[in-house]
Amino acid sequence: MSTIARDTLPDLGQDRPAFFGGFWRFMPSLRKHARWFEAARTTVLLWSFVLLVFLPVIIDRHRGEPWTGVALDCSTVIVSMALAMVMFVVSRATIELPAVVRLPVRAVTVILFAAANTAFDLLFQAWIADHFLEAWAALPSDFGRAYSSMLNYILVFGVNMILFHVNYTRSAGIAQERRISEAYAAAHQAQLQALRYQLNPHFLFNALNSISALIVTRRNEDAEQMTEKLASFLRNSLNADPAELIPLEEELALTEEYLDIESVRFGERLDVSVDCSSRACAALVPSFLVQPLVENAIKHGVARATEPVKIVIDAEVADGQVCIHVSNCLIPERERTLRGLIGPGVGIANVRRRLEAVFGEQATLVAEPEGDKFVATICLPEVKRAN
Repeated sequence: MSTIARDTLPDLGQDRPAFFGGFWRFMPSLRKHARWFEAARTTVLLWSFVLLVFLPVIIDRHRGEPWTGVALDCSTVIVSMALAMVMFVVSRATIELPAVVRLPVRAVTVILFAAANTAFDLLFQAWIADHFLEAWAALPSDFGRAYSSMLNYILVFGVNMILFHVNYTRSAGIAQERRISEAYAAAHQAQLQALRYQLNPHFLFNALNSISALIVTRRNEDAEQMTEKLASFLRNSLNADPAELIPLEEELALTEEYLDIESVRFGERLDVSVDCSSRACAALVPSFLVQPLVENAIKHGVARATEPVKIVIDAEVADGQVCIHVSNCLIPERERTLRGLIGPGVGIANVRRRLEAVFGEQATLVAEPEGDKFVATICLPEVKRAN
């Protein structure tokens, strides 16, 4: 693992940055996860809770004094909040540092800010005693008072620093999950596009072969007509979004355009029947879902027959599932081959993978001989267009 990282990262321009140069270069992308608003909200809530806990002690300390004594003592919490927000600057600045450096730096910061807050309390007490309330001169201001306050401030500032990092970690985690989700969605859409576009050259190859055969047999008018229909079909199919679900009615209309192309080639040998219930036609399906099945039916049925071959396309909804059937008659000399068919070709395999990509195990495709017919059946969840 270490060898791979060492060999591949430089090629991608991802060398591990120098301690300070890389730190400052990458800090902007990391600092965005340490948000000022969240830090301020956390600080206000924490110090308000601490004030509430120590309020009985403050009231007892100023017993017998005017209420202003309690108010002035409580007002020092604003200074503590301000110092905590200054401490947040250090928290942000050490995000990229290794833990062995980051933790001691933050610990020293907590101690220094606790000492600063303790010193402010003692100076503030002396100033109030000299200018406003002489009773404050009787409050303890010795080493014992300073030591006790120092320990309390270290504890609270330490919790504040930890909460800063918790907020950052949570925000960075959410951002990472979002990036992973977006990357998965992009990869999923790319997979669908690749599978969808795989059909175009496959179909186009077969269609061009048919046009070539028409030209060789001097059916030039049929070849010209088939070329025009092919251009119209490709234009409409390429305009469709590969990852979009479309009504089955539109999908069948696209399939009928394909059948128009093949009808030029096969004429009366191609007999098609389409039956789709209104509910099934309104259901949403992946684009280019039915055409590969029809193409498969023509390839294994109509193309090898000398007599008319009937292809039946029908769709219905039952128990919340849309089932689409594409069947074609089997000619005797092809029946044995199809009954032993293992790989049905690009079209059916492609449709099966696309169904799995969109619906997972909720959709199925079964293609197998049934009596004197070869039937391909798609069943997928009924999805309706939002109103």
